[in-house]
Amino acid sequence: MRIITGIAKGLKLKTPTGFDTRPTSDRVKESLFSILNGMINFFELNSVLDVFAGTGSLGLETISRGASSAFFIDSSTGNLISENISKAKFENKCKVFRGDFMNVLKSFSNQNLQFDLIFADPPYHKGLAKKFLDAVSELNLLADAGLVVVEYGADEILDDAKNLKLIRKINYGHTTNVNIYGKIF
Repeated sequence: MRIITGIAKGLKLKTPTGFDTRPTSDRVKESLFSILNGMINFFELNSVLDVFAGTGSLGLETISRGASSAFFIDSSTGNLISENISKAKFENKCKVFRGDFMNVLKSFSNQNLQFDLIFADPPYHKGLAKKFLDAVSELNLLADAGLVVVEYGADEILDDAKNLKLIRKINYGHTTNVNIYGKIF
């Protein structure tokens, strides 16, 4: 697991031991960021949110590419994410939140926070991708021109999300799907 490009290009990230966390593979991440590179300008991103962040790889990649700030949510790997943030020397641009993602998202909504790019890579087969999308929509967490990127199991079905428009669906073999959403106006 490494940062692909930008100011921290090539930096190897610390990964968790065991099977409780399933980091986004470098192959999927490279493909995803290649697609996103054609859709957004990373230097114009004020705030990025990485939910079910695991290693923090997705959010850290956006900071390396020029985003101003990134917030990370994970219930179990907060210390690991903090270590990777320090390793990348991005402490002044990143904040880590530990705990239940719904509680943290509600807290962000109560503070009227919105994000230009939101990633979510929830555990597969638990219905969390849909729950996450509904929360982003209902809590108004996506900035007007923002994008939401959700990873989920290739054998799962992810229904449409209220107030979010499916822009692109990508299948990565028989393990992973990724959907990219924008806001419906």
